[in-house]
Amino acid sequence: MGQEINTTHFDAGDFAAFYERLREETQLLGQAWTQGVLDDTPILQTGAELELWLTDAAMRPAARNDAVLRRLRHPDFGAELARYNIEINTTPRALDAETFDAFSDELRALLRLAGEQAGAEGCHLLSIGILPTLRQDDLQLDAMSPLNRYRALNEQILRERGKPLHLTITGHTPLHFEHPNVMLESAATSLQIHLQVPARTAHYYYNAALLVSAPLVAVSANSPFLFEHALWEETRIPLFEQAVEVGGYQGAVAGPLRRVSFGTGYCRHSLLECFEENLAHFPVLLPICANQPPECFSHLRLHNGVIWRWNRPLVGLDSAMRPHFRIEHRTLAAPPSIADAVANLAFYLGLVQQLQDQWQNDGELLPFAVAKDNFYQAARHGIDGPIHWLRDSKPRLSKLILDELLSRATVGLAQLGIPRAVRDTHLAVIRERVRRRQTGSHWQRAFIARHGADFRALTEAYHAQQLSQQPVHQWSLN
Repeated sequence: MGQEINTTHFDAGDFAAFYERLREETQLLGQAWTQGVLDDTPILQTGAELELWLTDAAMRPAARNDAVLRRLRHPDFGAELARYNIEINTTPRALDAETFDAFSDELRALLRLAGEQAGAEGCHLLSIGILPTLRQDDLQLDAMSPLNRYRALNEQILRERGKPLHLTITGHTPLHFEHPNVMLESAATSLQIHLQVPARTAHYYYNAALLVSAPLVAVSANSPFLFEHALWEETRIPLFEQAVEVGGYQGAVAGPLRRVSFGTGYCRHSLLECFEENLAHFPVLLPICANQPPECFSHLRLHNGVIWRWNRPLVGLDSAMRPHFRIEHRTLAAPPSIADAVANLAFYLGLVQQLQDQWQNDGELLPFAVAKDNFYQAARHGIDGPIHWLRDSKPRLSKLILDELLSRATVGLAQLGIPRAVRDTHLAVIRERVRRRQTGSHWQRAFIARHGADFRALTEAYHAQQLSQQPVHQWSLN
């Protein structure tokens, strides 16, 4: 969905024409897989997208991304759905000894630049999953970024549903309401990790990413509040799933195949299975026919861009137009600090590498239904909740991370050639976050418990702590 489109109005012919091109490109991808055309280079590459909030002096959403982006004039920044959000895209880089330092340095430089330009427009820049001061009336169409792709998305989702969106989230103070547009999606911001993987083993990496989604969403939790309601540890998960709730064919809005979901199962033989599912089970939403050859996979990529699996397979093209597979891990909230972001990246990459290797050797490690249940339990309860793990054990996530998963991540990073000192530095941030029981969500809840339900004060204190550059486990509540 990152590409702009030239219209928001479609007729039946547009949908039919797009579907035919989508079918052709899905078949072509299958042929590329069979014939070995897809990139099978064993060197992994990674990059990330970070979504950010713009706030005013009162720490309320500031709908000024157009002015900030004009000041930035930088290819690594872009607009998001709402005018109070912007996005940073980091440079894709091969995984090696320098990856994490390079990622940290680049993110620090980009955030400094964005903060300066936001400040020139009277805005603060904030990295947090859900802005605590956000109100429902902030989520109106006049706050939507003025791009055709967002207007078309809103119109087509409401057309498919035939009724307003309904949000129901349980928690300490449950939340129920209807909303007339997809701007609910803009309330949730994230750190999305991209991992380019060899074509022949891509499905092992995808399955491993599904397995690790539970510990990753728990340890990175940074969204406990929405509209001043205390909800899940990572409230982004139920929020986003309901913000664009529309399902597959035959009006299955709330059926088993949904546009935002954990997915329907593991991949058995190749990542191609996800794209075949896209074609077979999801109607075309944005029928923009591109004037490009099928080998660009333009229609397949656009269709895939409006199906938001929490672990989303992607098809990319290198400079020689050779296609490759990537996996986009979407479970992580926008982090409290750069140190936390780099630690989350290291923990994810190490775990995925180690578990995909074990999967190749031992076969399925955990039933899909169990991995899916783990994910939602972890999003609801965070590191304090129990999950089902390998060997039929049921540990608390905090104990599992400390006793087993950090060791697995260390092994995985070693397999990727990451030096011991680098591994230890970044995984120590995860260890201390869990040992001290202070994720971003824990810190936010503790602040409200100590100071009362003053969400402006919470956001101001969060912003001050974020400027300190310290990881969240070192933040105070003063």
